[in-house]
Amino acid sequence: MTRPVRARINLQALAHNLSQARRAAPDSRIMAVIKANAYGHGVIPVARALAGADAFAVASLEEAMQLREAGIRHEILLLEGVFDAGELELAVTHQLQLVVHCEEQVRWLEKFRSGASVHLWLKVDTGMHRLGFAPDVAQAMWQRLQRLSYVKTGGLRWLSHLACADDRSSPVNDRQLERFAEVMRFSESLQGRSVEGSLANSAALLTRPDMHFDWVRPGIMLYGASPLLPEDSPGAELRPVMTFESRLIAVHQRRRDEAIGYGQTWACPEDMPVGIVAAGYGDGYPRHAPGGTPLLLNGKPVGLLGRVSMDMLCIDLRSQPQAQPGDPVVLWGEGLPVETVAQQAGTISYELFCKLSPRVPRVYE
Repeated sequence: MTRPVRARINLQALAHNLSQARRAAPDSRIMAVIKANAYGHGVIPVARALAGADAFAVASLEEAMQLREAGIRHEILLLEGVFDAGELELAVTHQLQLVVHCEEQVRWLEKFRSGASVHLWLKVDTGMHRLGFAPDVAQAMWQRLQRLSYVKTGGLRWLSHLACADDRSSPVNDRQLERFAEVMRFSESLQGRSVEGSLANSAALLTRPDMHFDWVRPGIMLYGASPLLPEDSPGAELRPVMTFESRLIAVHQRRRDEAIGYGQTWACPEDMPVGIVAAGYGDGYPRHAPGGTPLLLNGKPVGLLGRVSMDMLCIDLRSQPQAQPGDPVVLWGEGLPVETVAQQAGTISYELFCKLSPRVPRVYE
C-alpha cells in the first residue's frame, strides 16, 4: 500500500483512558461501549486492549457475534436488545445480555423457554424520549419480567440514557437522576434487596459521581475525546487513541486571484504556496469542513483551503513555504484534538470517528 493515508491506533492510550474511567468511578463496574466498530477504531483490537473492562456494550447481535467469534468472553450487552424473537435463542446461547425497551420484546421473552439463565436490563425513559418505558409503565414491566423462570436473582437490572450530560449545568440531568432513582427504589422495595443499575455515560462518569450507580458506560472518553461541551474541561487526562494522518503529495506556487478546487470557492489573496494532501471525504474527512479548519503539517498548524475533494484536500503553506511533498500531515489526533476539527466542521467527534472510511488502514501500536 503506497497511498500514505492511515489511522494510527494507540492501544496504550486506550488502556490509559480506561484507567481514567476507573479512577473517576472507583466503586462502579465498567461497561465499555464498543459499538459501531469501536467508534471506527476497530472492534476486535479495541476489545482486546480493553480486556480490563468488566463488560462490553454493542448495538446489535451481529456486533456481539464478531466478538464471540474472536474469542472475547466478556459479558456483552445488546444496547437495543433483540430485533425479533428469532434472535433470542442465539443471544442466550452466546450468553449475551439484553436491554428490554418495548412491550413487544417483553412478549417475546414471556413466550421464550430457556434452561440457561438470562440477564436483562429494563430500560426506563427518564427524559431522553427515544427508547424505554415511562417510569410508571416500567414498574409494571419489571414485575412481568421478574416472573420469568430463566431470569435468576440479580438477573434483572435497570438502565437509562442521559440526554444532556455533556452540559453539566443542565437541569435535565437532575430530573433524569431522580426518575432513575425512583424506579431503583421501587424495585428494591419490591424485592427487599439491592438492585443493580446503569445511568452514567462518559460525561456523567467524569462529572456526576451521584449518577455512577453499579455500572458506568464509558464510550467516547475511551477513545480520547472529551464528552463535554467545547468550553468545558473533562477533568481527566484523556489521550487521543486515533491519529488520522497522511502526507503532502504536491506543492504548487499559485498567483494572486487564482481559485482553488471545486466550485472555485476560494481565491488566493496573494502569490502563495498551496499544498495538496492525500486525504478527502472518501477517507472520512468531513467535506463540509470550512476554509481555515486546522491541520498539522510537520507538527505545526496550517489551514484548509477550498472544498474538500473525495481523495485530496488543499492547505495553505504560507506559514511553511519550505514544505515539500512527503511531509507529514495530521488531520486529527496527536497534537490536534478531534473535537477541534469537529467543532470547525459543525459536527461532533463521534461522527468523525465513525465515518472514517474502511479504505483507511488502521495501524495498531
